[in-house]
Formats: sequence, C-alpha cells, structure tokens
Amino acid sequence: MTASPHDRELVIRPLTGPDELALFRTLPYVLDHELADDLANGLRRPEWMWVALRGDRVLARAAWWAPGPGSAAPYMLDFFDLDDSLPEPERGETGLQLLETAMARLFPGGTERPEYGRYVPPDWRTDPVARDTVEARTRVLERTGARLLVERLRLEWTPGTAVPEPSGRLVFRAVRDREDLVSLMARVVEGTLDAHSLAAQTSGLSPRAAAEQQYDEELTGYRSPREWWRIAELPDGEPVGFVIPARNNYHAIIAYIGVLPGHRGRGHIDEILAEGTRILAAEGVPRIRAATDLGNVPMARAFERAGYANFERELNLVWDPPPGESA
Repeated sequence: MTASPHDRELVIRPLTGPDELALFRTLPYVLDHELADDLANGLRRPEWMWVALRGDRVLARAAWWAPGPGSAAPYMLDFFDLDDSLPEPERGETGLQLLETAMARLFPGGTERPEYGRYVPPDWRTDPVARDTVEARTRVLERTGARLLVERLRLEWTPGTAVPEPSGRLVFRAVRDREDLVSLMARVVEGTLDAHSLAAQTSGLSPRAAAEQQYDEELTGYRSPREWWRIAELPDGEPVGFVIPARNNYHAIIAYIGVLPGHRGRGHIDEILAEGTRILAAEGVPRIRAATDLGNVPMARAFERAGYANFERELNLVWDPPPGESA
C-alpha cells in the first residue's frame, strides 16, 4: 500500500541553493518577485531560507533578509508563510516547528532574534481571507515569544501628483556632516510618536544614542547621493527639521523626516515633505515610497495632503532581548 501524503514525515530544512527557489515560491507572498535578485546580490542566503516539506509539498516557509551583502547575520524575518489549506491545529503546529527549528539554527544560545515584518492589505481587518492569513501567522509568532510592536502605513507617490512650490517660509540646505544631522535627529527623537524610536529609548538608549544608532545602521547604508539630504531652516538660520530622500535596494524613498519639537504644529512638515518629494521627483523615479506608524496621525495626514496613497500596511513584531541584554 502506498503511504498517503499525510503519513509522510515532516522535513524541515534550509534551501540547498538558488536552484530551489521555485520550490520556495510554492507558497505566495508579495515579495516573491524580489527573491532571485536578492539572492544574486547577497541580501539573502540559501541557509537563511527554510521550508517545511511533506514529500515535495511545501507546508510552510520562512526567510530572513539583510540590507547588504556583507551582513554577518540576518537583519529581518520578512517571509513567513503557511499552507492555508491545512486545517488547524496542523497549520499552526507546522509553522511553529518550522520557526523553532530554523531559529535554533540561526540564533543559537539565546542570540537576539531580529524583527519580523509583513506587508498586508490596507483592509486586512475587514477582509475575512486576509484577516485569517494575518492572524494565523501572528498566532504562531506569538507562540515563539514575539509581540506586536507597531502597525505601519505604507505610502506611495507617483508622477503626475502635484507637488507644491516652495513658499519661502523655510530655507533648505544640504547636510554638512554626520554631527550636523545627528544633533537634529536626537532632538526629533524627544517626544516622537515613532514606535521604533520609542522602543530604542525604552531599551535604555538616550535620544542621542538612538539617533547615532539610526544614522550608523540605517542612513549610512543608502547608496544614493547624500547631497539629496536636506535640513530645513528659518530665514535667520534656525533649524526647523530635515528630510532624507534616498534610494534603498528597491525604490526611491523618504527614508526619514522630522520636525524639531519647538516647531511642531506650524505646518512646517508639509513644506519639508514637499522638498524631499521634489528632489526625488526630479530624478524621474517611477514612484516614491514612504511609511509611518498608524498611530502617528499628524505624519499620516501630512503624507495624505502631499498626495501619498496608502497602498499597503506593515505589521512589525519583535522578540524581547534575552535577560541581561539590551536591544
């Protein structure tokens, strides 16, 4: 008698190489089209891409990503998918076995686990299929100790959308050096509504240390010209805020934007965002991407006024550092 597929042993393993990419793509996700280039460019490695197999059927998959080819360890878990035709509890148990096996290999001995991010439809809460997909994965992640940090709006500006001309209230100049920007970033972190910045401070980092960490770990990684970066000042030279237009590995983006605490609530954010948008639009980009926390209502409204459409959301889940370690 031939064994049924459900009688076969569940095999959990990393990919053996790029030639197994078709196998990994058996389960769908919106970032599938980036996988081949990411592997070729060293942003992913086969040993960071895991599958749970029964026979030749993929029942779950997970993959980690890094922002550059020289990264020694994964930076983010951005693929975690389940075969949603499986009944519960099999669906959840399979995903749990996959994550626990992969993370034990990739992050041994209590090594801190990187953040998880998933793109979801804007209406995922009211769409029964999308909600089931999101909640099934979230339940598994929570069983491994993860917790929701924030839900974010993913935004997009496209050519043809009007960009206001400068009003003259602000003067924009290029960033001179690291200290020129970091000193302002540290002031923006004070009173911020951004969940990641708040989490950095909760972990024990001062606003200055949190700003330095973001500059060194994120902003310096963008290979686009730093001449694009702008500081906004009043005509007398007093700084008001800044904007960081950039390109990541995939899109033109508004990487960071901020208004100093003493100048908030005066409409400056609209002019600063318009300046960043103008810089990227002048490069002839097909789109500009941006993101802000769902709870950061003032920033979300500024993007809306600037013509950025909310095309997607992102859920970020995190694992707390092991006892005795800081984030």
